[in-house]
Amino acid sequence: MSIASELNCETIVDIIADVFHRRGADSYLGEEVTMSQHMLQGAYIAEQLGADDDMVAAVLLHDIGHYSDEFPEDALERGIDNHHEDTGAALLAPYFPAVVVDCVRHHVAAKRYLCATNSDYFARLSEASVHSLNLQGGPMTDAEVAVFSKQVNLDAILQVRMWDDAGKIAGGDTRPFEHYLPLLYRLVETHRTSAH
Repeated sequence: MSIASELNCETIVDIIADVFHRRGADSYLGEEVTMSQHMLQGAYIAEQLGADDDMVAAVLLHDIGHYSDEFPEDALERGIDNHHEDTGAALLAPYFPAVVVDCVRHHVAAKRYLCATNSDYFARLSEASVHSLNLQGGPMTDAEVAVFSKQVNLDAILQVRMWDDAGKIAGGDTRPFEHYLPLLYRLVETHRTSAH
């Protein structure tokens, strides 16, 4: 039985909310913000810029794969390599629109792409992000850039990456996770009804 048949729309959003509350204070890989502060800052920035629901949800949930151990085991049946971007996308795919899932799945690759195609981008990365870039394969090669540039949702993926990078400010503005609950319920319900 797959996670999609085990959980309903309300349940998946409630699980995500619970994870944010219980695990959100976890440190964020050497950054000066916690995991929840990072994701909430990105969502707040997107919202302030007038982003639509898909984009706000994408940046809010882009690192949810770091918490993959919080979800039922079979949620990871297709994400066996356990990279947080892949596990996050696998967790969200049954419930959220494709653009949200694509932004989550490709936010790490987007950093590598931007480092290869934008000479100013690398200079803006935090020290921790530079370290993780090296672990993730460094800037893309020309061949990788050519392939990645054909992503259907490329503009959205790159925008979420920019908000991801911006959401690392100690004491930066956020809204509480509860502020985003109606948005998440709305997206999940719309995706459910459009899939049937």
